[in-house]
Amino acid sequence: MKVGILINNLTKNELEILKLMWTQNRPLTRTEIINLSPERSWKASSIHVLLNKLLEKEAIIVDGFTKTGKNYGRTYSPSVSREEYEKALLKQQFKNTNLSLGELFSTLVEDEDIDDSVIDELQDLLNKRRRKA
Repeated sequence: MKVGILINNLTKNELEILKLMWTQNRPLTRTEIINLSPERSWKASSIHVLLNKLLEKEAIIVDGFTKTGKNYGRTYSPSVSREEYEKALLKQQFKNTNLSLGELFSTLVEDEDIDDSVIDELQDLLNKRRRKA
């Protein structure tokens, strides 16, 4: 699954389900998704449609089956991690700006709330990149 394809193709509700799966960090059933989203008035049929769309887009996979009452229900997991998705999203956003990479870094590090450990981490990343080149 190409993460870049997902970025432009997910609806708000589909992304909300993915975020829920990422925070739970375990396979979820349709019922669990409904129960873990009390602020949403999702019906089982709506979740069913959303899960099928996410499966079609290869954003989630059927991870297994679990017994729920007398029946078995599918469990679902994201096919991409939150980190992979957010990195791809950030890369796409950067491509859509007129900023150079240097200008972007400059903007980020000018923030007064940046801890010295973050600056050290950035410096380490730059040093590693320089050694690769």
